[in-house]
Amino acid sequence: MRLTLIVLSIVLCLLLSSGCSKGISGGIAATVFSIKGRVVFGTAERNNFRPVTLKSRIHSGDTVRSSDGASIDLAFIPPALAQLGGDSEITMDELSITKDGNQTAAVMGARTARIRLNRGKVIVLFMPGDNGGSQFAITTDQLTIKPDSDSLFSVWTDGKTTRVTCTKGKVAAPADAQAPTTITAGYVQEWPITRKEPIRATESASAQIDVTESLEAEQRLEDDAHNWQKRGPF
Repeated sequence: MRLTLIVLSIVLCLLLSSGCSKGISGGIAATVFSIKGRVVFGTAERNNFRPVTLKSRIHSGDTVRSSDGASIDLAFIPPALAQLGGDSEITMDELSITKDGNQTAAVMGARTARIRLNRGKVIVLFMPGDNGGSQFAITTDQLTIKPDSDSLFSVWTDGKTTRVTCTKGKVAAPADAQAPTTITAGYVQEWPITRKEPIRATESASAQIDVTESLEAEQRLEDDAHNWQKRGPF
């Protein structure tokens, strides 16, 4: 399967750049696939930002900001590809891989990505495959979202409200002091919760846009990953 080979190639590149030693968890950098418009990254606390390029190495602690109308496609960890929309901001809380030095990339250990969406929209294509060991989560001020196996979903927030729309697969969204909610394909939920159960995306104009954009992003991310594989490590 083409995507499996692409994911394994991304794994190998990340390992080569991570500096992990035997049995030790090491920090890695997100892989930038493509950029449209002005996107910057850096340390928010120091207000030290620079433009993102295809050679940028975005690590744990870095914040990525996109201007209005801009976007960036990237891989947080090999199983988690994403598209950050315009006027959006994410912070890489954690990007790491644990690998035994005697193992090959195909049997790599735990991969972890914890991302904070500060504002705007991010679309995620999550493909853990059969190896497992991948831990991925997106946090907003309202909740934490975790995909369950292969899935395609979007998360939008303005800081006060969060909307999660699932296009394929399913995601779990446990919010503080609330019962966990599972959102399956074709459904959407917002926080703070006004309805106990997710509603069909067809009942929400915003969710319909989310689904359309997610399907477009899925194809683009797959194409980006395939083109990145042909470029090879840089």
